[in-house]
Amino acid sequence: MRDAGYNAPMRIYATIGALAGWLALTLQLYLMLVVAPGRAMAMVGTVVTFFSFFTVLTNLLVALVFTFVARQGEGGFFRRPGVQAAAAVYIAIVAISYHLLLRQLWNPQGGQLVADILLHSAMPAAYLLYWFLFGPRLGLQWKDALAWLAYPGGYLVYVLARGAAIGVYPYPFVDVNLLGYDGVFLRAAIFLAAFLGMGLLVVAVARGTRGRVPV
Repeated sequence: MRDAGYNAPMRIYATIGALAGWLALTLQLYLMLVVAPGRAMAMVGTVVTFFSFFTVLTNLLVALVFTFVARQGEGGFFRRPGVQAAAAVYIAIVAISYHLLLRQLWNPQGGQLVADILLHSAMPAAYLLYWFLFGPRLGLQWKDALAWLAYPGGYLVYVLARGAAIGVYPYPFVDVNLLGYDGVFLRAAIFLAAFLGMGLLVVAVARGTRGRVPV
């Protein structure tokens, strides 16, 4: 039995999105491994570092959503309205924060530039367009915006614990060495407020367009 609203354009779009998402993640991991020392433990450390970036984890979520949307009848979790809407919130913040706060800090070239564009610009734009055109809205509530804070909140706990253990932080705005805990917590509060605001905006869009897209 076909799911309500499951249509060919959505599957084609999701298939292209999945391919682009996995390409971006694979390319970024490859580039990080190329510059890593050849020792096995160093390469393991590089993989751990790769999965310690919020950008990578969020693009992984987006790639999984695209993948399971493209495969009819599978991946029920990733096709839930709340999961797909949350992914829209997270990937939007990835793009906004990168272009406002991080892009000017480095000058990627070659393959790194391609990965940079895919992870921070192309995939966010592609997923937000997907969600606006096809994303399910049924059951989304205002309180979901609060629940969606669990992911960035949990990520903050992880990077602070990891940083305390090894002295390395993935982003300057969570770097305790530079800002101290007071500075990091202040910036974390601002980020969580941004996530909450984006979540409320996504719920508002969902409620305003319900009935005009598949639910």
